[in-house]
Amino acid sequence: MRITKDPEDRKQEILDTAMRLFHEKGYEKTSMSDIAKKMGVAQGLCYRYFPSKEALFNSSIDRYAQLLVDWNLSRQKADMSLKERIEEMTIFEETQNPDYYVVFHQIENVSFHELLSLSVCRKMIPHVRDWAEQARQRGEIHIDDLDTAVSFCIYGQLGILLDHNLSVSEKESRIKSFLLTVLKF
Repeated sequence: MRITKDPEDRKQEILDTAMRLFHEKGYEKTSMSDIAKKMGVAQGLCYRYFPSKEALFNSSIDRYAQLLVDWNLSRQKADMSLKERIEEMTIFEETQNPDYYVVFHQIENVSFHELLSLSVCRKMIPHVRDWAEQARQRGEIHIDDLDTAVSFCIYGQLGILLDHNLSVSEKESRIKSFLLTVLKF
């Protein structure tokens, strides 16, 4: 008997299975055929949702980045000042899904983690832009070009965040200190 699933549920099942196999076998050694076999479905089903392994992987980056952004946003209170947001910010905790976490943090997958970091930055920009606009309207900051300031503050953190020689607490401390200084808090 054929089992029909909601398309979004099936898509997530394919992504989760792929990430489990990327974790176990490595990205390069995992094929679309392996993913379908692990799921017990025809290979064509995987291609129905993802035209290639690369497209599947890009979708997994996008979804995991959104999970991380949603986690970060869930910790924010609407009435916080920009200074409070900076003081309370923490480095993303990426341990919410072990298979995804391991794939993005294996030493041989450093480029995957960098792609994930860029995706998180892209997704955070509109939120931080809104917070900066609110701060400007309340008179907390006096910046004319918010788009440039926000992009610089978001993407500029990557040099610190991707530095493997710094501890998480040192990364947080440096980023917070810099942002508070630049924004003149």
